[in-house]
Amino acid sequence: MHANALTLLLVQLIVIIGVSRLIGRGTRWLGQPLVIAEVVAGIVLGPSLLGWLAPDVMHALFPANSMPALTMLSQVGLVLFMFLIGLELDPRLLKGRGHASVAISHTSIVVPFALGAAAAALWLYKDLSDPSVPFSSFVLFMGVSMSITAFPVLARILTERGLLQSRVGAIAITCAAVDDVTAWCLLAFVVSIVRASDLMQAGITTLLAMGYIAFMLLAVRPFLARLGARVASREGLTQNVVAGTLLLLLASAWATELIGIHALFGAFLFGAVIPKEGGLAEALAEKLEDVAVVLLLPVFFAFSGLRTQIGLLNTPEAWLTCGVIILLACVGKFGGSAVAARLTGMRWREAGAVGVLMNTRGLMELIVLNLGLDLGVISPTLFTMMVLMALVTTFMTTPLLRWFYPTEELALDRVTLDPPPAQGSAAPYSMLMCISHQQAGPGMASLAKALSAGPETSQLHALHLVHPERVSLRGTEAEALAPEVEPEGDGVLAPLLGRAAKLGLSVRPLSFVSTEPAQDICRTAQAKRADLVLLGWHKPLFSQTVLGGTVHEVMSAASGTVAVLVDRGLADVKRVLVPFIGSRHDRAALKLARRLMKHAGAEITVLHVTSREGNNARAQVEELFPSAEGPGVRLKVVRSETPEDAALEEVRQGGYDLVVVGMGVQWGLEDRLFGLHRERIVRDAPGSLLVVHEPEPVVEAVSATEAEPVAPAVATRS
Repeated sequence: MHANALTLLLVQLIVIIGVSRLIGRGTRWLGQPLVIAEVVAGIVLGPSLLGWLAPDVMHALFPANSMPALTMLSQVGLVLFMFLIGLELDPRLLKGRGHASVAISHTSIVVPFALGAAAAALWLYKDLSDPSVPFSSFVLFMGVSMSITAFPVLARILTERGLLQSRVGAIAITCAAVDDVTAWCLLAFVVSIVRASDLMQAGITTLLAMGYIAFMLLAVRPFLARLGARVASREGLTQNVVAGTLLLLLASAWATELIGIHALFGAFLFGAVIPKEGGLAEALAEKLEDVAVVLLLPVFFAFSGLRTQIGLLNTPEAWLTCGVIILLACVGKFGGSAVAARLTGMRWREAGAVGVLMNTRGLMELIVLNLGLDLGVISPTLFTMMVLMALVTTFMTTPLLRWFYPTEELALDRVTLDPPPAQGSAAPYSMLMCISHQQAGPGMASLAKALSAGPETSQLHALHLVHPERVSLRGTEAEALAPEVEPEGDGVLAPLLGRAAKLGLSVRPLSFVSTEPAQDICRTAQAKRADLVLLGWHKPLFSQTVLGGTVHEVMSAASGTVAVLVDRGLADVKRVLVPFIGSRHDRAALKLARRLMKHAGAEITVLHVTSREGNNARAQVEELFPSAEGPGVRLKVVRSETPEDAALEEVRQGGYDLVVVGMGVQWGLEDRLFGLHRERIVRDAPGSLLVVHEPEPVVEAVSATEAEPVAPAVATRS
């Protein structure tokens, strides 16, 4: 088969993106950001692994004559990505946190810069540098490379851990923003010195760079502000606006390359001067982010991996040097940040968390290192050592953060605890509705209306947990800037909130990023004192069970009643069927049916399925539905050896709006993590179902006198 340059490039892109995403599944399971997977994928495809195991395959896939095309494509991707990083930086991040953030960020630059420069001057220059490299250039570059913090990786980690709404997250993201600006200015100065032929040329380059920055701030920024206002008010982000913006971006990158401080600085500066008000920055980020991050950025990581030759570290001394570099990087960044944070008044636990976060390097470090290798400032051996340092410091962030800032601290920061009711007053009925897909929302709102109508006070919360992979870069910044704003415009919650508004319900929306959805649902339910946790259900891709996966985990961990709504167009709750045998789940289903009768006037039919003569079903039903409360409950007794079939037959004939069924094997509803078949009652029932789970009572925590009247206790919670 004939393979020209284009077909080879397409195959390379397929392999790079495919391997990155494949490894990304594993790193996500380990709680690591995707950047780790992309860097590891590059190393796997390079001489360190593929070139060692199958050199012919590596040379066929990445021949030397294809490297220029990959280089240019990765540089275009970096220009777009640095533009996006500039778009993320917002002066509003400093509002109210300026003094502490500037102190911490500058300390986190000065200390590692000093350690890196000292190590370069006293040791690394002699052992790992070429004599042709100027001493000052090498020392300055090592200082800058040690002081980098990866703003985008840090933002993603904070988002995935739900820390952006905490004090630690706000301080860390602000410090990283200040760090980025300062470090890139230092790097621009170092590059100008490296590229200049003499001190006079370096001075001219520095003056031109300062003049260009002033021009961007004083001339270009006001023009972009007017363009942003026009986009927001009238035209929107048309193709002409995008084309004009990209032309200015490329011109800015070209100008800084011409000046001598690299095209990446021009792209970063252009993104930074675009005003964040008016919607232009957000709209541009939405247009460009996926192409830059998903398609082009992995090419840069693969290119970096192809240049990383771990085989060069072939002596104990080389590995010892690499270990010392990692130690110096951690001591400088973590130590400087943590001590500075403690001196600004933070607790040691918070200060340690800030130090761990600021020690994240990842992507930005790789950009700097590739720049140094291209300029000839660092050797391939030192480049490999520094790449390993960037990987180790990024990989250690998530586990160390869990240790410094455990889940208990996170829960306190993320969800506000509702105060207990005043002494002597009745607690409001509280319901937590958990939404993962839009289609579950309207039915949940209708059910919430039926359960909470009437004079009794109620508190309704709608929770949407966002998977980390669905969070954009702009989303992280918006959350950091306004964590107290509740996401009423959340697209997933919108159908529920819209139906609730039509029904006159007051629902408080909650939304945050979660890597542990079941645990976060249970923590939120506890914080909101929820009497009922209501889960939506949608048809899964693989598993067929209703009560598997996250639902199973919630039921196992929840301390209160959990119900799963299988919605088939639920709009009104007038006729309700409750299949009943007598388990605690069945009694919980009767308890919810009693609320539906009292608050929505629903007509309740209790279908008691039995296989023997004589039973106390009527007594149990009357216990929960006293005749003094009025008519509305019909008890129907059916003898059958297969309760599931009897229930399905009644459902088909009765024309019920809702079937409230307790979880149990007798109804074909088993609580299990995985399932390969759909439960028949879910598959065959024509209407909506509510599957109810009641946790086992904690006998140890209750005295005998309190534990005896189980049935009346259930009956009173209505």
